[in-house]
Amino acid sequence: MSSISDPIADMLTRIRNAVMANKSKVVVPHSNMKESIAKILKDEGFIRNYKIIEDSVQNTISIQLKYTDSGESVIQHLKRKSSPGRRVYIKTEDLKPVLNNVGIWILSTSKGVITNKSAKVQNIGGELLCEIA
Repeated sequence: MSSISDPIADMLTRIRNAVMANKSKVVVPHSNMKESIAKILKDEGFIRNYKIIEDSVQNTISIQLKYTDSGESVIQHLKRKSSPGRRVYIKTEDLKPVLNNVGIWILSTSKGVITNKSAKVQNIGGELLCEIA
């Protein structure tokens, strides 16, 4: 079994693929970073819910995807910004509304994993993990 070089990109790809296939949920391997991203997605209304499934080998995160009444996914855009080979950092003054305030950036900061809106309020920058709308 090969190891994944970018687990966050793997999580986002699994979500993107599940959305395109109109799946109701997707399961990803657990890590604290992925759990923080799932919490932000839930708090911002991009997913219905998430649940940690404990296992003796490796815990997983079950993410329930969210769709509109017409059957369209709430997540329209999902893009990894920083990667292990090319880290992208952003300063506080460069934090701006994402996609006309429809989307969010998820940042890894000294205060934890937060959105661009929270980072602006707290006046901190950090590593730009991904963009979601």
